[in-house]
Amino acid sequence: MTHEVRSDAGYGRSLLNRVLRGGEDTDSRLTHIAEAPGHAARTAEWPIWAAPAVVDALREEGIATPWSHQAATAELAHDGRNVVVSTGTASGKSLGYHLPVLTALHDDPRATALYIAPTKALGADQLRMVGELTRHKALRHIPVAAYDGDTPTEIRQLVREEARWVFTNPDMMHLGLLRSHQRWARLLRRLRYVVVDECHAYRGIFGSHVALILRRLRRLAVHYGADPVFVLCSATAADPAAAASRLIGSDCAAVTEDGSPRGARTIAFWEPPLLTSIQGENGAPVRLGATTEAARITADLVLEGARTLTFARSRRAAELIALHTRQLLTETAPELADRIAAYRGGYLPEDRRALEAGLADGSLLAAATTNALELGVDIAGLDAVVLAGFPGTVASFRQQIGRAGRRTQGALAVLVARDDPLDTFLVHHPEALLDRPVEATIIDPANPYVLGPQLLCAAMELPLDDAEVQRLADHRIVAELAGRGLIRRRRSNGGHHWFYTAAEPPHDSVDVRGGIGSPVAIVVGETGRFLGTTDAARAPATLHQGAVHLHQGETYVVDELDLDGNVAFVREETPGWTTSARQITSLSIDSIRESRVFGQVTAALATVTVHSQVIGYLRTAVTGEVLDMVELDLPPQQLPTTAVLFTVTSDLLARAGIATADVPGSLHAAEHAAIGLLPLVATCDRWDIGGVSTAEHPDTGLPTVFVYDGQAGGAGFAERGYALLRQWLGATLAAVESCSCRTGCPSCVQSPKCGNGNDPLDKAGAIRLLTAILAEPGEPGRPSGLA
Repeated sequence: MTHEVRSDAGYGRSLLNRVLRGGEDTDSRLTHIAEAPGHAARTAEWPIWAAPAVVDALREEGIATPWSHQAATAELAHDGRNVVVSTGTASGKSLGYHLPVLTALHDDPRATALYIAPTKALGADQLRMVGELTRHKALRHIPVAAYDGDTPTEIRQLVREEARWVFTNPDMMHLGLLRSHQRWARLLRRLRYVVVDECHAYRGIFGSHVALILRRLRRLAVHYGADPVFVLCSATAADPAAAASRLIGSDCAAVTEDGSPRGARTIAFWEPPLLTSIQGENGAPVRLGATTEAARITADLVLEGARTLTFARSRRAAELIALHTRQLLTETAPELADRIAAYRGGYLPEDRRALEAGLADGSLLAAATTNALELGVDIAGLDAVVLAGFPGTVASFRQQIGRAGRRTQGALAVLVARDDPLDTFLVHHPEALLDRPVEATIIDPANPYVLGPQLLCAAMELPLDDAEVQRLADHRIVAELAGRGLIRRRRSNGGHHWFYTAAEPPHDSVDVRGGIGSPVAIVVGETGRFLGTTDAARAPATLHQGAVHLHQGETYVVDELDLDGNVAFVREETPGWTTSARQITSLSIDSIRESRVFGQVTAALATVTVHSQVIGYLRTAVTGEVLDMVELDLPPQQLPTTAVLFTVTSDLLARAGIATADVPGSLHAAEHAAIGLLPLVATCDRWDIGGVSTAEHPDTGLPTVFVYDGQAGGAGFAERGYALLRQWLGATLAAVESCSCRTGCPSCVQSPKCGNGNDPLDKAGAIRLLTAILAEPGEPGRPSGLA
């Protein structure tokens, strides 16, 4: 018998009741219900400096008066202060920059502005909104245009020559605008404002690149005589003023009090059941998949008439959820099945635009998406959001659940736990998610693998003087670049400058999103149809020969992966199984950056080199049963990066009751669980990091666990884990102890990407090991100055 949630609790509760009625034994799956109350609007007067034509256009679009945070943002920007507005999802942050930017462009016929978004979808959506405003008669003299990878070549020259507000992204800023700044002199010379939307998305390697791109932009603007004001927006940021200041390299004021109205939201935490009839790897219990459960919930919500967005953790999962939802609706309401779609990166531009239009006009009732639709694309009227797995950060969680329930409309958000230690921890400890501030945005512009290439780009764009080099770069990086003959210092214009001296421009070799190597194209071998791309670092594990690839509900099998030619050839086929790569990984320590000893445990932050090689893949039936292992012969890869590590002594292991034969499995299980819980203390995703454990590492001579950043040079995640080691390992222990399985499962100590096939693993040994580590005196890995 299903539990009926009180129907008078609002629209979100009524939708949850429909979900509870839709499946068997749903009581045991619902672990917690929370209510986020709504609040009334707080308004302000239109600024006296705002151009009447701009105010009239906004009023004609239905905006009677600005909300308090919109007016505060506009005032600061108009006064010439860099400002970040950090208020809730769908709180109308864009009006805070529409007012000063459009007023400046209206009053000064030569003034220009830039808008930078992390995704094309967001940029296109914001361009549409501004385009509607500038169609008003008094604003038609303000040409606005997109300049991104989808902009046709024949249109780009027109944008450079005529557009006064250009909408772009960091990739095109780097490759197009800054690289060819002479052709953009008109825009840069009169640049008044730079809008950086959803700035919390700029983290890790991507954020580090963007921070340096923005410094290059400011540098070139000054060269042309401009000093633009930066307006940044984020629905979720910890200490937004500090984060924004780090990103642009200049002080920012912050507006954080949200004046927009907000409807109540019901948040349900959901754990799929264990399947007693199926065994997974090494006999471990298998939990019903989050994608399967999310598809069932999505179908129920669509049947109830709720417009729904379902977030998945991967492109493949988004495709599967859309496919399963359509199949379920075909059985119950076939007229609705065609109004379900998948949306993810890697689609062709025309496919993305059609899907965005369908979501906007309501012809699509539900979409399964990656985080490509997490950011501020305006999709009005959504009733529910389903999360097929915790998205990796509190910031993303709040962004995603905030996509529904706009203005005063109530909404439902459902977090469906994946078979993952962090997801298991959160659905049983919801306070760790609901009561926790968002994570600090981690960027490291000094990462030599980011700073070196960016310095070369800056030098080619405009020679660097000694003061700029000293401000931007470590002298060792400059010496290394000079030693390779890439830059040279010589006298120029009464002083000394560093000039770029290599033959090939450096810009093409820089992937600002942190991918390693050139993108790999996915092509249907028989027809030559281009399906999309993936980055080279992921290709051996996802596009190896025999891999099953999903695209828009269609299933393909990879016939060949040509890493030299950067192409994977696929054929359309439905094999009846899925594939997951297996790889071997080892790690060597290059240097120790910091270390701390507490009792029988040593924690350290180290520069390391990770050696990995995909050696085969598992074929798994749709029931979850592992069919077989297929061997592969792919080249090894090396990754220089940063790792947090901890070693333990044989005395500690003996006191913990861990026999010698059980040490490898105990370390391995603790490593997997720690990787799963690092996103609790660092702004990262489980797939951003990796790990290695060994009973006696050659560089330490002791039992050692490593967790490393999956980007060249590091992304700051391991450093965060080192700084908060006790908190991190404490949560890891709690997650493993609270899991209901007996010997270990994917919800606690098994890893979906383990190169050793999750063998050996010792759950009980991991609990004893982590308990013993946390019992040692002192605060492990918490040096002064790191928070």
